[in-house]
Amino acid sequence: MNTEGLNISKEAFYGIKGYKYAGVSCGIKKSGKEDLTLIFSEVPAIAAGVFTTNKSKAAPVLVDLQSIKNPATRAVVINSGNANACTGKRGMDNAKKMVELTADVLGVDKSEVLVSSTGVIGVQLPMEKIETGITKAVSSLSADGGDAAAKGIMTTDTREKKITVKVNLSGQEVTVGAIAKGSGMIHPDMATMLCYMLTDAAVGKGMLQQVLKETVEDTFNMISVDGDTSTNDSVIALANGTAGNVRITEKNEDYTKLLEAFKAAAEAMATEIVRDGEGATKFLKVNVINAPTREDARVGAKAIISSSLVKAAFFGEDANWGRVLCALGYSGADFDPGRVDMQFTSNKGVIWLVKNGEGLDFDEAKAALILSETDIEIVVDLKMGEYGAAAWGCDLSYDYVKINGSYRT
Repeated sequence: MNTEGLNISKEAFYGIKGYKYAGVSCGIKKSGKEDLTLIFSEVPAIAAGVFTTNKSKAAPVLVDLQSIKNPATRAVVINSGNANACTGKRGMDNAKKMVELTADVLGVDKSEVLVSSTGVIGVQLPMEKIETGITKAVSSLSADGGDAAAKGIMTTDTREKKITVKVNLSGQEVTVGAIAKGSGMIHPDMATMLCYMLTDAAVGKGMLQQVLKETVEDTFNMISVDGDTSTNDSVIALANGTAGNVRITEKNEDYTKLLEAFKAAAEAMATEIVRDGEGATKFLKVNVINAPTREDARVGAKAIISSSLVKAAFFGEDANWGRVLCALGYSGADFDPGRVDMQFTSNKGVIWLVKNGEGLDFDEAKAALILSETDIEIVVDLKMGEYGAAAWGCDLSYDYVKINGSYRT
């Protein structure tokens, strides 16, 4: 990813022209923490979205799949603590009611409001609490409300996830900001993973959808915490044009710069989700290089990072390279097992484990030292082409089972 010319502020969410935010508590969560977020564009914006491939789509996802097509969007309302998934007709009615309530209090058309939910599956929304929360959120809207908004979408997350990226387009400073949530049930194909990407760039609706599609493919769709694709995962982008740049209507230089800004923001959010993976003790990056095609590199990297056996090996700090090669073998990627080289790297050094498909007599003590670090990279060289892809994930620990064994309580 090319980050040249980008001004990236990690752990910040600010300065996106024309937007206000709120994050409030309305009593959905037993903890009393923020559980309802509102994002509002002061002028009509356009929207793009990428949503879960799970057939059991939550009610808000079904609503948004239609509403995202509308020419203008002004707001997104999100509740946490309850996914409103597998809730039947009542759940659909409640998702639509959230839209209507938000539109009424904001004074906009209901066609201009999107909705999301995240949390426990199969439980009906407490609509009286949500109605109170929406009113409270509208009255709390502020250009400085980004931090509260990031908190309001969290479930098992241990920290809020936010970023701001600035880039120059047509002589104008344009800002891309993002907030995200996700910790478990993360295996996006397009996880209870949610991300909201906002920009003040002027861009055509079709171009924004293309930017988001390309962004998601190389970032959110290349992470895995536990192999479960959620009912609710959504990435929604808004662009309101207030930056004053020349409107992007084709794939030109400004399109490329905006795409890189989106990818920088999304990669930061995707990797933060992985770092915050439920019970995670290791941050893993798989880098498949010299593949015959980009798709071969992508499917190979994703299979390795998704393997429970690979994840468990890294939790145990065991240099079990055979599990990596096994996952690559069933991935569907085109490669010759007799040509593969492999190494593990961390801040403690580099160790070669495989050359030309055969395991090396490596130093176990050195391998253990390298794997004792939190951040570890697995490099797999297929030596069959010039394409590469990265995927990110975490280990699989005892705590993951503890967290998910009592999620509803």
